[in-house]
Amino acid sequence: MSFRPAYDIPLACGGNTVWLRPSLRAAIRLEALHNGFPALLTKIHQFDLTTVRNIIAYAATDQDAAQAVLLSLAGSSIRDIQQACIGPVFALVMGLTLTGGSKETANEEAELVAWPDLYASLFKRVTGQLGWTPQEAWNATLPEIFLALEGHEDWMKVLHGSPEEDQDGPSEEQRKQNEAQGLDAEFDRAGLMALKAVSALKVGQTV
Repeated sequence: MSFRPAYDIPLACGGNTVWLRPSLRAAIRLEALHNGFPALLTKIHQFDLTTVRNIIAYAATDQDAAQAVLLSLAGSSIRDIQQACIGPVFALVMGLTLTGGSKETANEEAELVAWPDLYASLFKRVTGQLGWTPQEAWNATLPEIFLALEGHEDWMKVLHGSPEEDQDGPSEEQRKQNEAQGLDAEFDRAGLMALKAVSALKVGQTV
């Protein structure tokens, strides 16, 4: 039995099965299908068959399997089509907006980035920073992309250290506090306190 990642969603009808993937490619195409996810979800609630067929075609991992399922749908009743499609289709759309709890996600959401802009930014970053091919980027899901970017960031910290670790002298916040108190902006209060602490520990020691 072949391995299927958990985020691939099966849709079965008439003895045929197609796997739907909430990939970056599907996200971009489906977000634009009705000018945003709210309108797309409205179409699904209304069970607009053209929209359902487009979702299957855009997200299918195998176009031959997609065509087989679409042919099966054509010969089925609306009730049977709804039973076969509604769950997988909703799960797919939720997957297109699933960014997880990563630091990257929190930053993007805090800035209220529009979905098309977020998708474009992710494509540029994984192809530019991580060296993925366009095909690899288009085929990846959002959680995969965010996890890969987090892993890259963590590895860069291992190799080069974090900005906090590399900082020499007072922090920017401390510089502002120094200026507000009429002190030299470069006065390292934290460094002085650390030096005093070390000196105190040496009192009474012999060399």
